[in-house]
Amino acid sequence: MYQEIVIKTNYDETAVAVLEDQQLVEIHIDRGSNQPLAGNIYKGVVENVLPGMQAAFVDIGQEKNSFLYVMDALPQHLEEQVGIDPSTCDIGQFLKTGQEITVQIVKEQAGTKGARVTTHVTLPGRYMVLMPTVAYIGVSRRIEDESERERLKALAGELVPEGMGLIVRTVAVGIGKEEMAADIASLVREWKTILSKSYKTKAPCLLRKDASLLEKLVRDVFTEQVDRIVVENPESKEKVSAIVQNTVPCLQNRIFIEAQQDIFNLYDINGQIEKALKRKVWLKCGGYLIIDQTEALTVIDVNTGKYVGAHNLAETVYHTNLEAAAEIAVQLRLRNIGGIVIIDFIDMEELTSWDHLLRVLEENLKKDRTKANVLGVTHLGLVEMTRKKNGHGLIQVLQKECPFCSGKGYVLSEESVSLQVKREIVKLAAETEAPSIMVEVNPMAASYLIGPSGKNLSSLEARCGKNVIIKGRADLLMEDFTVRPFYEEEEQTVQMAPVEIGQEYYLKMQESQAENGLDGIARYNGFVIIVENGAAFAGQKIWVKITKVLRTHARAELLSKANVNR
Repeated sequence: MYQEIVIKTNYDETAVAVLEDQQLVEIHIDRGSNQPLAGNIYKGVVENVLPGMQAAFVDIGQEKNSFLYVMDALPQHLEEQVGIDPSTCDIGQFLKTGQEITVQIVKEQAGTKGARVTTHVTLPGRYMVLMPTVAYIGVSRRIEDESERERLKALAGELVPEGMGLIVRTVAVGIGKEEMAADIASLVREWKTILSKSYKTKAPCLLRKDASLLEKLVRDVFTEQVDRIVVENPESKEKVSAIVQNTVPCLQNRIFIEAQQDIFNLYDINGQIEKALKRKVWLKCGGYLIIDQTEALTVIDVNTGKYVGAHNLAETVYHTNLEAAAEIAVQLRLRNIGGIVIIDFIDMEELTSWDHLLRVLEENLKKDRTKANVLGVTHLGLVEMTRKKNGHGLIQVLQKECPFCSGKGYVLSEESVSLQVKREIVKLAAETEAPSIMVEVNPMAASYLIGPSGKNLSSLEARCGKNVIIKGRADLLMEDFTVRPFYEEEEQTVQMAPVEIGQEYYLKMQESQAENGLDGIARYNGFVIIVENGAAFAGQKIWVKITKVLRTHARAELLSKANVNR
């Protein structure tokens, strides 16, 4: 597998893409507006202690107070060291309001929730993770060779600072004592700097900002398995080279310059990011995934789509599920989806097929640096799994909640809006002495209110006993409209139409008419023009001739095909 790291930097943004065989599998974006906080270490003040929730809120100088759960406040490995069961501890025994404590953010703030913090500070290096507050030695579970695990654990035991703990990282496989000792010494110096700053400053304050995006990527991702790092100019190369020199100097020869105006376009990274933001993901076989993210969990639905197989239904379903399992692992990693994940694979009857499917899913998840755990299949045939939350997901970084639909993804239909408008018109008609009522509404809802040949409008006017002037405004969202009294004479309102009978116009056909799917809707200076049989030309510019002018809209006919797009 050919691995590359592609880096694009400018004044406003640093973006790092990780590719495997030219397929985007990770994208990391650092912007001034969304600086990640996870990993930062603070000196905070306990604002209040909540025994009923076994938690405390800690002021760390951010907009929202951070949340400290009891298990993150107690000393680690309490039961082994002093024989106390942590589950029986009261947080009030360890924390008091006004107390100053050192905490580290482990989970970014989201929505109305503040960041989650812990007193169990960790400092990651290239090969080791230092735990200054607990005496413990561990080895990454991703190191599967038992003899290598024992060797690394023994080395760590010899070098661990007194009263502290160490975790050996996956990348440490094969390193010697000198490399490990140098990494530990660097982390200990960093911890002493943090303690020194803590003694000198008043809470709340930032004691240590986590490494920059480039530093993290070089530290955590740039290994022997990565074939090259690609940057777009000498300045970027110099910056990356400096980080590599301090972290892994033996890989300096793998940094290359690809002089391009936009290096992401060269690798089609922008196109792959655009696909990763979509709800539907197509599989190579013709099947597809539907990925829906909620605050509590992510649901993934697998469908056969256009894939019909070659032999029988069971084989078609099995092949689709296997391809979906591999793609799901990629999408979780690419979108940085964390938390609970529920996967609705297509039902299969054979238990052996399910066992193999889960193995394929687990095998593909091993490529992910973020820990994931497949729990199994429920009685309803749903696969349950979890993936550790690691910063913001791709959607949270690049998109924001729609201010109009509040993230639902749905708005009222033009028919529903037109019914609302009608109720407002009838209500206003009973209250005003004005001869007319002016309605401004989204053009699609306007066409529904008018109806074919003005049928709906005529019925509405007969019902309320007023002239109703409907004006379509493209700048109004679907659910926005205004209804107000209009005091001009009816003869004058006709003159408001910006078109005349017999005139020809070159107009863009925008959509089909709501109640008559064959007719199309065009607009001239915001004025609705219903074009007979114009729906077939939606999205195109065509020549039309005005045949009838009404108060709120005009009707037109298509000119000969020779004139279309002339």
